[in-house]
Amino acid sequence: MVKSCNVESRENRSFVRLESTVNNSKTLSSHPSWQQGQHLDLDITDLSDSGDGVGRWQNRVVFVPNTVPGDRVTVRLTRVKPRYANAKLQNILSPSGDRIRPRCIVADKCGGCQWQHIEDSLQHQAKCQQIRQAFERIGGFEDVEIAPILTGDSALHYRNKATYPLGVGQQGNIQAGYYRPRSHDLINLNQCPVQDERLNPLLQNVKLDLQQHPWPIYDESRHQGKLRHLALRIGRRTGETLLTLISTDEDLPGLRGQAQAWLQTYPQLVGVALNINPHPTNVIFGDQTTCVAGKPYLQEIFGGLTFQLRPETFFQVNTEAAEALLNQIIADLALQGHEILLDAYCGIGTFSLPLARYVRQVVGLERQGASVQQARINAQINNITNARFYEGAVEKEIMQLEAIPDVVLLDPPRKGCDRATVNALLEQQPQKIIYISCKPATQARDLKLLCEGDRYELIKLQPADFFPQTSHVESAAFLRLR
Repeated sequence: MVKSCNVESRENRSFVRLESTVNNSKTLSSHPSWQQGQHLDLDITDLSDSGDGVGRWQNRVVFVPNTVPGDRVTVRLTRVKPRYANAKLQNILSPSGDRIRPRCIVADKCGGCQWQHIEDSLQHQAKCQQIRQAFERIGGFEDVEIAPILTGDSALHYRNKATYPLGVGQQGNIQAGYYRPRSHDLINLNQCPVQDERLNPLLQNVKLDLQQHPWPIYDESRHQGKLRHLALRIGRRTGETLLTLISTDEDLPGLRGQAQAWLQTYPQLVGVALNINPHPTNVIFGDQTTCVAGKPYLQEIFGGLTFQLRPETFFQVNTEAAEALLNQIIADLALQGHEILLDAYCGIGTFSLPLARYVRQVVGLERQGASVQQARINAQINNITNARFYEGAVEKEIMQLEAIPDVVLLDPPRKGCDRATVNALLEQQPQKIIYISCKPATQARDLKLLCEGDRYELIKLQPADFFPQTSHVESAAFLRLR
């Protein structure tokens, strides 16, 4: 689906560059109201990249979660700096016309979503403007063309994967949910309106089953206990589901019997896995995953192909929106069939394998060895013979290519491309580059380097709403060699 990227709302408000107000305030006189704990009345005019509403008070910026441009609110300052402050919403004096009722009863407490209270069209405008500001401010691009935003089938029930921290309630009951924003206070959930709704029975009932076993829940403050997370993954097109427990070790007596019981109770559940993560870290998955019962993977249909997805496999959480972006890339590239396509940061071949049908050869590069093996398996089960996948750092492997690619697809992690990768592309000069990113700031930074000296021309920016109800946005930049 395609939604307009017009950045003007019905009240003609703008999402301005926030730093201009902060940095241009040279000398700010002290004021008794500008201190922690003070209450202020504000008009919310913008949305920040982090998702907070933005108000202004005497040339200072105030960031307020759970607010909407057009709101007039009373807030309490919680963190005060000379030129900006964070605040907590106390009262809505006059609601914005773009404020809606959240679909979730704990939306204002749970950290899983930020924008359930904001009308969808305003979310899209804010995301497009986030991209525009990054490319103008960081990339130095002027008059950036931003195509209408691509969306999935729904702004709710879209997530194909959920990973819930586990905890213990005051009554000793096992809980699973998401952390309250800016805290480690767990908000217990039995259902979630942004997850695929077929996962809700598992979320609610597995907690009760865990209660029947003497498996201690991990306490991150003391680094004691075993069970850390419950992970659920579903194939949107197949309905096949995986359940994974993340634990500090394998000593969970009775797990195999419980896993078999889950397979018998839930027909869509095809596998139960155990992942071991003994390290005191915020990283969820450890290096070791074993299949306890059923299959170690589920099958999903994407881009007309069958993919195997394991518990720890990276795959876009919004299947429909990712496929909309894939189809747009295919349409815009207008491939002729003779091209060599390089997929840097290829993962399991999510984009490169569907594209292999339109080119002579695909070469995929990926640092994670498990992903490379999975990409090769996915190529094999789809009878794709013109794709080769190699393990290694992109910035090194790209210099070892036997032939210069005609088209390069970049899909790096949030930190963006290594400078050596950018330099290699400037040396090899492929005819077309498509750069997919979930962080406009690093995308704009890298594209500035590629376009310096008029070597490449930025043709188009294509946003895609992979993460409705949050401030995150995916975008694809299309570059052409001059």
